[in-house]
Amino acid sequence: MTMGAAITNPFYLTCLIILSLMQVTTIAGEKHSYVVYLGSHSHGPEISSTDLDRVTESHYEFLGTFLGSNKAKDAIFYSYTRHINGFAAILEEEEAAQIANHPDVVSVFLNKARKLHTTRSWEFLGLENNGVIHPSSIWKKARFGEDVIIGNLDTGVWPESKSFSDEGFGPIPSKWNGICVNGLDKSFRCNRKLIGARYFNRGFASVYGPLNSTYESPRDDDGHGSHTLSTAAGNFVPGANVLGYANGTAKGGSPKARVVAYKVCWLYKGEGSCFDADVLAAVDAAIFDGVDVLSTSLGGSPGTPFFEDGIAIASFHAAKHGISVVCSAGNSGPLAGTVANVAPWQFTIGASTMDREFPAYVVLGNKMQFKGQSLSKALPNKLFYPLISSKGAKAVHATIEDAERCKPNSLDPRKVKGKIILCLRGDNGRVDKGNQALIAGAVAMILANDKESANEIIADPHVLPASHITYSEGLAVARYIRTAKSPVAYITPPTTQLGVKPAPFMAAFSSQGPSSVAPEILKPDITAPGVSILAAYSLEASPTNENEDKRRFPYNILSGTSMSCPHVAGIVGLLKSIYPNWSPAAIRSAIMTTARMRDNRRHPVTDASGLKATPFSYGSGHVRPNRAADPGLVYDLTVKDYLNFLCGLGYNSSQIKSFTKEPYTCPKHTALANLNYPSFSVPNLNSTITVTRTVKNVGSPGSYRARVVSPLGTSVIVEPKYLKFDKVGEEKSFNLTVKLRQKDAARDYVFGHLTWTDGKHHVKSPIAVKAGSTQVIAS
Repeated sequence: MTMGAAITNPFYLTCLIILSLMQVTTIAGEKHSYVVYLGSHSHGPEISSTDLDRVTESHYEFLGTFLGSNKAKDAIFYSYTRHINGFAAILEEEEAAQIANHPDVVSVFLNKARKLHTTRSWEFLGLENNGVIHPSSIWKKARFGEDVIIGNLDTGVWPESKSFSDEGFGPIPSKWNGICVNGLDKSFRCNRKLIGARYFNRGFASVYGPLNSTYESPRDDDGHGSHTLSTAAGNFVPGANVLGYANGTAKGGSPKARVVAYKVCWLYKGEGSCFDADVLAAVDAAIFDGVDVLSTSLGGSPGTPFFEDGIAIASFHAAKHGISVVCSAGNSGPLAGTVANVAPWQFTIGASTMDREFPAYVVLGNKMQFKGQSLSKALPNKLFYPLISSKGAKAVHATIEDAERCKPNSLDPRKVKGKIILCLRGDNGRVDKGNQALIAGAVAMILANDKESANEIIADPHVLPASHITYSEGLAVARYIRTAKSPVAYITPPTTQLGVKPAPFMAAFSSQGPSSVAPEILKPDITAPGVSILAAYSLEASPTNENEDKRRFPYNILSGTSMSCPHVAGIVGLLKSIYPNWSPAAIRSAIMTTARMRDNRRHPVTDASGLKATPFSYGSGHVRPNRAADPGLVYDLTVKDYLNFLCGLGYNSSQIKSFTKEPYTCPKHTALANLNYPSFSVPNLNSTITVTRTVKNVGSPGSYRARVVSPLGTSVIVEPKYLKFDKVGEEKSFNLTVKLRQKDAARDYVFGHLTWTDGKHHVKSPIAVKAGSTQVIAS
């Protein structure tokens, strides 16, 4: 069969109809509930009950032509009789496809759950279920973070967003000392929810020169800041969605908290920068203002010494004043040693998925189909279009590598116009590739992963119809293009699919450990949802941040550790509400030691390639907010502990004294591994190491037993094996000894864990060990 620009063969049309119905993965013959929509009724609202019964009978008769009259009556469980004309029924996929072909049917679609959720993430984390908040939810215990103050270091805020409305909020907490600085933007207003805003641009101006008036405002012109702040503490906002996808009630982790925006990140010629000088000024102000939590979705280069890292320095001062500083781990994964924000006083967050996707199927002319993801608009018609690879569409002056990745000016419009183009992920942004394809005249884009990204596919609001597929699927599409005489493809409209398995798994972009500054501290600390997160946005920015994209959305879906960071910041706010006197270290410990390392199949968490992930990806595991509210034991830290740690890194007393402006002398002997952290990392083990930890009881009196899973090739012994606590606040210390069992063991990092349990609480800490060439003994 010869195939042109569009194909109308009935077989392919039937395939497309079936694909349009698929919003969850189905098995032939398996039944699901569908809605059969027939449009509107012609009768008025005063119709009699007899006539309503006749409508129901007409529905039975209609479905009976497909299933038989008896089966139709059993199948229908709703008959819409007054204004909406249609019915809901239990059907097989094939039956639904047949009904969809009937000329009287407007649409047939799966009966998807429309629940109250924030991009699904808070339900996925157990704070609600089908929109119902159980009394055991940390939201109830923490009064939704009422009157906790959460600050955000980012690109500012869009104050008009419903996520920051002060409707229903009482007076501003008396502890607030801050102000609302609107600069030259007289339309910018704070309120009883958004209680403060400041902007800091002098560090930026020192590099880029004098700034115009648009830089004199805390208003968010990028969208990133509004997104992160609303994820941490945005209000309940019904009906939030992007192009109809992810429809539900947006909300932050601490929805009743007060919020403050510190604008420290600025755009210049499309590039965003957040300078240390501005970050330090902002945190200095935040400490004075009285914030409880700082969400910091920005970071520097891995390997920067702590004293040369403005964020690390600022974070130390915040922690010293009891402020929890939550930081993103970075988006430089999956390479090892790329994690940023690794100071032990920072709470470092990796990114993982949740159980929601936005499938958009790629259908090839050879009948192959692949489940990708997208938030783009649909193709104008359910027709096949010619398919070309970006490599085959290379402009004369472009390199093959640039063309493969659909970089600017790399595609020949004469080759691309009117076709679907296959682009390779890497180097430039995912949405930018679609933008370049659109500029070149493509009708749609298939975005295929490179080898490094493997199976991680992300839903983006592309500027043209698109679908993002895996690396292996991209190879199959490329093979089809090479071998087919006239390759064609179609992309189905995206849908919203819930209950996806496995979830979570680690995002390929999430930066990984070990820390290149202090590998004795296992980083990142934890992982949280960071893929396809819906939250508030700026109406000055397009959803793709592409200049050619003229669309504006009040809510947008983004991915990154920037999105996982404020999830944890919101949870920290809840714990701060419940335990106002807990230190930032105690709160971090509660969240870390109650995390889990299994997905919703009860299997170990995997990476984007499907391989078992390690603590260098997820830290202590995936966050569980409700468990964190009752951790049983915590590993606490003081400022002096951090100072001793710095001594162990080689900083001298005079340096540290200038760092703190307080009397301090380094101890004679400091073992980095003895920092009272809720995880264990031994990067240079030759024979045996013994480390010491202290745990504090924050639950009821009781006895805890140590359970150990030793890293491969090692033995781990805990002494004592039992800890008995008679009162709240009591502290007990223990030693953990790690020994190599054989000479060639642990040449690369191996992992295990320690759990203290009293039967109710399970206080779990990961253990990472790597053999070295020098004997290390800490005691």
